[in-house]
Amino acid sequence: MSEGASMVMESSENGTDLSQDDNGTIVEMPEDTILSQQTSVNLVPFIGQRFVSQDAAYEFYCSFAKQCGFSIRRHRTRGKDGIGRGVTRRDFTCHRGGYPQMKLSEDGKMQRNRKSSRCGCRAYMRIVKCADFNVPEWRVTAFSNIHNHELLKANEVCLLPAYCTITPDDKARICMFAKAGMSVRQMLRLMELEKGIKLGCLPFTEIDVRNLLQSFRNVNRDNDPIDLIAMCKKLKDENPNFQYDFKLDGHNRLEHIAWTYASSVQLYVSFGDAVVFDTTHRLDAYDMLLGVWVGVDNHGMTTFFGCVLLRDENIQSFSWGLKTFLGFMKGKAPQTLLTDQNMWLKEAIAVEMPETKHAFSICHIISKFSDWFSVLLGSRYDDWKSDFYRLYGLELLEEFEEEWREMIDKYGLHDNKHIISLYALRTFWALPFLRPYFFAGLTSLCQSETTTTFIQRILSAQSRLDRFVEQVAEVVEFNDRAGSKQKQPRKSQKVCLKTGSPIESHAATVLTPYAFGKLQEELLLAPQYASFVVDEGCFEVKHHTQMDGGCKVICVLCEEQISCSCHHFEFSGILCRHVLRVLSSNNCFHIPDPYLPSRWRLNSSSSINPLSNATREHSEKIQLLESLTSALIAESIETKERLDVACEQTAMVLSHIKDLPRTTQSANDIVYNCPSDLILPEVEDTDGIVRSFTMGTSHEPLTSGKLKDRRPRDGIDITRKRRHYSDSCCGHCEHDSSDCPMMEGDNLNGDALGYI
Repeated sequence: MSEGASMVMESSENGTDLSQDDNGTIVEMPEDTILSQQTSVNLVPFIGQRFVSQDAAYEFYCSFAKQCGFSIRRHRTRGKDGIGRGVTRRDFTCHRGGYPQMKLSEDGKMQRNRKSSRCGCRAYMRIVKCADFNVPEWRVTAFSNIHNHELLKANEVCLLPAYCTITPDDKARICMFAKAGMSVRQMLRLMELEKGIKLGCLPFTEIDVRNLLQSFRNVNRDNDPIDLIAMCKKLKDENPNFQYDFKLDGHNRLEHIAWTYASSVQLYVSFGDAVVFDTTHRLDAYDMLLGVWVGVDNHGMTTFFGCVLLRDENIQSFSWGLKTFLGFMKGKAPQTLLTDQNMWLKEAIAVEMPETKHAFSICHIISKFSDWFSVLLGSRYDDWKSDFYRLYGLELLEEFEEEWREMIDKYGLHDNKHIISLYALRTFWALPFLRPYFFAGLTSLCQSETTTTFIQRILSAQSRLDRFVEQVAEVVEFNDRAGSKQKQPRKSQKVCLKTGSPIESHAATVLTPYAFGKLQEELLLAPQYASFVVDEGCFEVKHHTQMDGGCKVICVLCEEQISCSCHHFEFSGILCRHVLRVLSSNNCFHIPDPYLPSRWRLNSSSSINPLSNATREHSEKIQLLESLTSALIAESIETKERLDVACEQTAMVLSHIKDLPRTTQSANDIVYNCPSDLILPEVEDTDGIVRSFTMGTSHEPLTSGKLKDRRPRDGIDITRKRRHYSDSCCGHCEHDSSDCPMMEGDNLNGDALGYI
């Protein structure tokens, strides 16, 4: 940028001008009022530049402004949080932009005559939110570096309030100096000597240091760790199934603490096969790393498993957190674990959970692409990201390896350190390497966004450290209530059948709406594929437009053996379109029971499913009992009177059952008079015809029937209302922190734990 020159760049959004003022225009100013400064900044904002977040764009523009000699502020937003798409546009302006607002003086009060620094400067940068592959990014759509005021020199601009920042390392040293008893002036002089800079050239002043020390005194109170542990002990006394553990350092200060709730342990029994361990957030007020274990239930709802606060981010801290979590869950490790790309956590998982398949979240990787590649690739960045995402979703390892080499050659990224690292860790993020493992859909971008939203609600609950555990419990309880309400089927709810396939009708009566929707997507695509017999029980399935390749399907129905080379069932628990095409071609009208996993079924109860061999033949009777129990609970909780009657009558029935003699006959010889017409949820074809289905034996086809005039059998009225209710945890805690010498009594004090 030459002396006296100015730079104004504008682009349009939806065909309209994007400019600084509300009218969408830039007011012309005389050249003698426009001042600009030559800058040596290599990275100047440009139209089309991308950022992963608003904060990233703000930091970049802030660095540019500092070198130019001014500071910036957030000026205006378009869109509103919580409504529609949220904030979709943001303006960053020079701190001298706009004009001061005149304040009306009240009678009898003198107004201070403050001189404002605002002079109508028109320098700004505008970013607009866009989403590629459902990953939100912010794109620069307008930029102007025109100033109508003098810009500051390097030794002056650092004194602006926006640049008086203290880095985390400097904060740690200031805290250490304060504990050593040094004065603020001594701290500043020592840090100047350490950094080798001139007197008074630190990016912060004496007043900033004093304010920081005051914030330490306000936040890091001696009683905080005491109150936090006391809160956990109180929750443990109220509910023995609440579990927590903590660790103290050599000075009796709180180092780590983890906890989980009774309902979380019960949910983990049924849905702990695939888990997300998110460690990307911190409790800023206490400078502690927050780790959250979450998963997904049979209805696709986010489930909470546990929380941990870690003082340090290293292998030892992560190992402690993982071991503590396994202790809460009685040693049961998840089949798969999804985390951020953290090398310390990677090493800890390899030691503490050697049998667990560890993977990196693709969303966390993609979110870094704008910083890594947008400037390097320029106009080719969008094309490269499309190629990468297509490559990420391939099915075969050979295709991935071949197309990866082609992509590197195409964009000349042979020596890029990020590309080298991604390839070295490809078994942790690329789907061709992950498909043989069950992830319950957690790798999808949509599910990742849902998980992030849930964790953000937990973060928004933080206030005082001692209240954090209780506030997280409130968030979890609210999430559980919302999930339970959504899972209860309504009287008018119907399942819409789109293909007319008997397989679809069968699945609609077994799977939850979430899982059925996933299967239905595959069923709709299955007719587009052709099936060819290769050998007995072996088929080749490929798209009708595909000449070569395809997937290899093994289908031996008499042995209920089904597999596909795409590994879709192993990856998601839902049969793929290739297998469904083969089943249809072989006149199979229902899905074999092993391929309708219990974790995706309507009644996914850890106490009964999967059924033992002794009771598998009587699954219908057990399902009937489950249905009646769920309906009983759902109807009883409507009013207090209903609940009283239900408790009284249930107690009488249970007492009567206990009085019955226990049979010595084997379970396999028991004959039940199970009603053959167990009513299942209504389904509706796309033509609007409502149908219901009855279930006989597992080998009998489903038949249609009427729902009206259904008579009670054996004195039991089987209605169409079917609701589901999750029982609370009744397990036992394995660890009680009251065994710790610091928790022998309820009278905790600051001397016992020291300074946090």
